[in-house]
Amino acid sequence: MPVIKNIVTLCAFAVTALLAGAAGAHAEEAKLDSGDTAWMLTSTAIVLMMTIPGVALFYGGMVRKKNILATLMQSFAICCLVTVLWTVLGYSLAFGGGDATIPWIGPWIGGFEKAFLAGIGTGTLSGTIPESVFVIFQLTFAIITAALITGAVAERMKFSALMWFIGLWSLVVYSPICYWVWGGGFLGDAGVLDFAGGTVVHINSGVAGLVAALVLGKRVGHGRESFAPHNLTFCII
Repeated sequence: MPVIKNIVTLCAFAVTALLAGAAGAHAEEAKLDSGDTAWMLTSTAIVLMMTIPGVALFYGGMVRKKNILATLMQSFAICCLVTVLWTVLGYSLAFGGGDATIPWIGPWIGGFEKAFLAGIGTGTLSGTIPESVFVIFQLTFAIITAALITGAVAERMKFSALMWFIGLWSLVVYSPICYWVWGGGFLGDAGVLDFAGGTVVHINSGVAGLVAALVLGKRVGHGRESFAPHNLTFCII
């Protein structure tokens, strides 16, 4: 009996130590990690460079010479427009907690509690990084996704019309789909994994570009005029 008692006591100590270790690990996860923050800031800069100058030069080199400035400006203007929309409402729709008062809304779109970045302060964390860093990191993906669409409408869509389209699309399409996969929506709950943006970014922008191209129809002069890229060096850069 003493042996059994000692074994039970040791097991109890082991379980207690295990639970304490797990609690300690959980507490550590809630702390700010300077290494994680530094890497996320670096990643944010890299993703932003994918749009300006990345996509801007890539698409700019593939259009005719007379349209290069307009094409470059599309990427820059989208960067500015989406930044404002993401701050005002997009982030809340993509990473809000959903509307608990309307059960069928929760799996489909985030709520409005983070509109204008409400509740996000200097000490607010998202995992082991400041939530402000997470907001900007996700913003860069919202920017690149919208900018990718411009390749499908290059040289055949008015600048003002493109800005209206991108503004509405980023709120009505991008933010909800981002919520579905990354923000706690039904796709994420179903086990869908998207580490590189294949669903939220590439399929999303690809379908949008295809629909936009179908709506606009064939290019004016297609088959009669030369649409050869004017500067492939920009594309390589």
